[in-house]
Amino acid sequence: MLTIGQLAAYAGVTVRAVRHYHQIGLLPEPARDDSGYRRYGATAVVALIKIRTLANAGVPLARIGQLLEADEPSFAEAVERIDSQLRDEIERLEASRKQIAQLTAGDSLMLPPEVTGYLDRLREMGVSERVVRGERDGWILLGARWPDRLRDFMPGKFALLDDPRQVQLYRLISELVESDPSDVAAESRLAELADLMAGLFEQAYAAGEADVGEAMGDTLPFDLMHGLAVETDPRARRLLELMRERGWTGWTRMERLADPPG
Repeated sequence: MLTIGQLAAYAGVTVRAVRHYHQIGLLPEPARDDSGYRRYGATAVVALIKIRTLANAGVPLARIGQLLEADEPSFAEAVERIDSQLRDEIERLEASRKQIAQLTAGDSLMLPPEVTGYLDRLREMGVSERVVRGERDGWILLGARWPDRLRDFMPGKFALLDDPRQVQLYRLISELVESDPSDVAAESRLAELADLMAGLFEQAYAAGEADVGEAMGDTLPFDLMHGLAVETDPRARRLLELMRERGWTGWTRMERLADPPG
């Protein structure tokens, strides 16, 4: 006859586990001997080993009792169901592992390589990492709406980087976001930025280039991008005012005001 400690050691579990199995009714408690100690026989050892084996296989404790009492056909059927559930769980975990592994690749977890290549190009140009992150989040918003169209946008985006004004645009934005919000020079940077944006819009508008949101028949992603900028940096509200003074509704969409300020 074994003590609870000897039983636990023989079956390869902890004493705490044995007591828990007693508490939930999974392993019957033996009567105490004359000295007040529980003593376990061979039947308890076999039962505990079965419980440990099933538990280690992933069977919920709430179902182990039924399995221990089941006849062979019922046991085999129950094990098959559990095995199927475990396969589903393994597939889910494998998919999660792949996603976790992709985290080491940074932006590529959520964006196609063409977009991450564009973000890397911005970094090479010396664009502030805060601006790159904002750009990335904007692409995430677009990708959620048009997952199959992001690649179509990229040749034009890369081509824009050959324009010194576009490079200057990113430089100004970088200087702005990295500056102190109370910096008195922020207003002049904002004005310069608004002038540059308005000039680029004027050129594109004169060339007959359509607003992307209008062309796609869905302006919501660009409205969300605008909201993202405002939520990220309060100075974006002032930039909006300056763009309106120059006759444009904002900066995420190339849309003229119906009645520009006089």
